[in-house]
Amino acid sequence: MKSTIKLSALLLLASTALASMNAYADDADTEALLRKNGCFKCHAVDKTKKGPAYKKVAAKYKGKADGEEHIIKQITTGPKVKLEDGTEEEHKIIETKDPATLKSVAQWILTR
Repeated sequence: MKSTIKLSALLLLASTALASMNAYADDADTEALLRKNGCFKCHAVDKTKKGPAYKKVAAKYKGKADGEEHIIKQITTGPKVKLEDGTEEEHKIIETKDPATLKSVAQWILTR
C-alpha cells in the first residue's frame, strides 16, 4: 500500500515537472515566433512602445469569452489599429496559419 502511494506521488510529481517544462518550451517557441515576426518592435511585455504593452492587452481581454478570438483576429487579418501616439496603421499579420500556434500566441499574450 505504501509503495502504491509513493509511486502515485512520484508519478504526479514527474507529470507536473514535465507539464512545467512543456509550458516553458511553448513560451520559448511563442516568443521566438513573435520575435521572428517583429512583434517586439511595437510591443513589449510590460511597457508601452509603438503599440500597447502585452500586459495592457491581457488586462483588456483576460476573462472575456471572445478575448482569445479577438487577439487571433488582430494578428491574422491586419486591421487598422490606433497606436499609442494616436496615429493609425495596419497591424502586421503573423506568418502562421496553424490554429494551435495562433491559440498559443493568444494564450501567451493573455497570461502576461
